[in-house]
Amino acid sequence: NMITVYGIKNCDTVKKALKWLDTNKIGYEKRHIVDAKLTTKEIEDIYRKSGLPIQKLFNTSGRVYKELNLKDKLKDMTEKEKLELLASDGMLLKRPVLVNRAFVLIGFKEEEYKEKLL
Repeated sequence: NMITVYGIKNCDTVKKALKWLDTNKIGYEKRHIVDAKLTTKEIEDIYRKSGLPIQKLFNTSGRVYKELNLKDKLKDMTEKEKLELLASDGMLLKRPVLVNRAFVLIGFKEEEYKEKLL
Protein backbone atom coordinates (compact mmCIF):
# COMPACT_ATOMS: atom_id res chain seq x y z
CA ASN A 1 0.00 0.00 0.00
CA MET A 2 2.54 2.54 -1.19
CA ILE A 3 1.97 6.17 -0.33
CA THR A 4 3.27 8.93 -2.57
CA VAL A 5 3.57 12.45 -1.23
CA TYR A 6 3.79 15.26 -3.77
CA GLY A 7 5.23 18.52 -2.53
CA ILE A 8 8.17 20.88 -2.64
CA LYS A 9 11.18 20.98 -0.37
CA ASN A 10 10.74 24.42 1.17
CA CYS A 11 7.02 24.21 1.96
CA ASP A 12 6.28 24.22 5.70
CA THR A 13 3.03 22.29 5.33
CA VAL A 14 4.81 19.55 3.39
CA LYS A 15 7.55 19.42 6.06
CA LYS A 16 4.88 19.03 8.78
CA ALA A 17 3.18 16.22 6.89
CA LEU A 18 6.45 14.33 6.26
CA LYS A 19 7.49 14.76 9.89
CA TRP A 20 4.12 13.36 10.98
CA LEU A 21 4.52 10.36 8.65
CA ASP A 22 8.07 9.76 9.92
CA THR A 23 7.00 10.05 13.56
CA ASN A 24 4.23 7.52 12.96
CA LYS A 25 6.59 5.24 11.01
CA ILE A 26 4.50 5.37 7.85
CA GLY A 27 6.49 4.69 4.71
CA TYR A 28 6.13 6.94 1.68
CA GLU A 29 7.78 7.99 -1.53
CA LYS A 30 8.45 11.69 -1.95
CA ARG A 31 7.94 13.31 -5.37
CA HIS A 32 8.50 16.91 -6.36
CA ILE A 33 5.11 18.30 -7.38
CA VAL A 34 6.49 20.16 -10.40
CA ASP A 35 9.05 17.61 -11.61
CA ALA A 36 6.39 14.86 -11.38
CA LYS A 37 4.60 16.54 -14.31
CA LEU A 38 1.23 15.04 -13.40
CA THR A 39 -1.04 14.51 -16.38
CA THR A 40 -4.61 15.78 -16.60
CA LYS A 41 -5.71 12.16 -16.12
CA GLU A 42 -3.62 11.81 -12.94
CA ILE A 43 -4.95 15.12 -11.62
CA GLU A 44 -8.48 13.95 -12.36
CA ASP A 45 -7.79 10.73 -10.44
CA ILE A 46 -6.45 12.75 -7.49
CA TYR A 47 -9.51 14.99 -7.61
CA ARG A 48 -11.97 12.05 -7.69
CA LYS A 49 -10.23 10.19 -4.85
CA SER A 50 -9.98 13.31 -2.70
CA GLY A 51 -13.76 13.67 -2.57
CA LEU A 52 -13.26 17.45 -2.44
CA PRO A 53 -14.72 20.20 -4.60
CA ILE A 54 -12.20 20.90 -7.35
CA GLN A 55 -11.57 24.44 -6.01
CA LYS A 56 -9.96 22.84 -2.94
CA LEU A 57 -7.16 21.41 -5.08
CA PHE A 58 -5.85 24.87 -5.92
CA ASN A 59 -3.02 26.45 -3.95
CA THR A 60 -4.87 29.75 -3.52
CA SER A 61 -2.02 31.40 -1.65
CA GLY A 62 0.52 30.58 -4.34
CA ARG A 63 2.25 33.04 -6.64
CA VAL A 64 1.11 31.34 -9.87
CA TYR A 65 -2.54 31.34 -8.71
CA LYS A 66 -2.34 35.07 -8.02
CA GLU A 67 -0.41 35.90 -11.20
CA LEU A 68 -3.00 34.12 -13.33
CA ASN A 69 -5.76 35.93 -11.45
CA LEU A 70 -7.54 32.62 -10.90
CA LYS A 71 -9.75 33.83 -8.08
CA ASP A 72 -11.90 35.53 -10.70
CA LYS A 73 -11.34 33.16 -13.62
CA LEU A 74 -12.10 29.78 -12.00
CA LYS A 75 -15.85 30.33 -11.67
CA ASP A 76 -16.20 30.59 -15.45
CA MET A 77 -14.08 27.53 -16.24
CA THR A 78 -15.31 24.00 -16.85
CA GLU A 79 -14.13 21.10 -14.70
CA LYS A 80 -12.02 19.88 -17.64
CA GLU A 81 -10.36 23.29 -17.99
CA LYS A 82 -9.60 23.37 -14.27
CA LEU A 83 -8.04 19.90 -14.39
CA GLU A 84 -5.94 20.89 -17.41
CA LEU A 85 -4.87 24.06 -15.64
CA LEU A 86 -3.80 22.10 -12.54
CA ALA A 87 -1.83 19.73 -14.77
CA SER A 88 -0.14 22.64 -16.55
CA ASP A 89 1.78 23.77 -13.45
CA GLY A 90 2.40 21.73 -10.30
CA MET A 91 2.70 24.93 -8.30
CA LEU A 92 -1.06 25.42 -8.70
CA LEU A 93 -1.76 22.32 -6.62
CA LYS A 94 -2.34 22.68 -2.91
CA ARG A 95 0.39 20.81 -1.04
CA PRO A 96 1.07 18.24 0.09
CA VAL A 97 -0.88 15.79 -2.03
CA LEU A 98 -0.81 12.38 -0.37
CA VAL A 99 -1.86 9.60 -2.72
CA ASN A 100 -2.40 5.92 -2.20
CA ARG A 101 -4.61 3.40 -3.96
CA ALA A 102 -7.72 4.04 -1.89
CA PHE A 103 -7.71 7.76 -1.18
CA VAL A 104 -6.04 11.13 -1.54
CA LEU A 105 -5.39 13.75 1.14
CA ILE A 106 -4.85 17.37 0.11
CA GLY A 107 -2.96 19.68 2.44
CA PHE A 108 -2.08 18.57 5.96
CA LYS A 109 -4.65 18.24 8.71
CA GLU A 110 -3.37 16.00 11.47
CA GLU A 111 -6.84 14.71 12.33
CA GLU A 112 -7.42 13.64 8.74
CA TYR A 113 -4.04 11.91 8.57
CA LYS A 114 -4.74 10.07 11.85
CA GLU A 115 -8.15 8.94 10.70
CA LYS A 116 -6.95 7.67 7.31
CA LEU A 117 -3.48 6.37 8.09
CA LEU A 118 -3.37 5.03 11.64
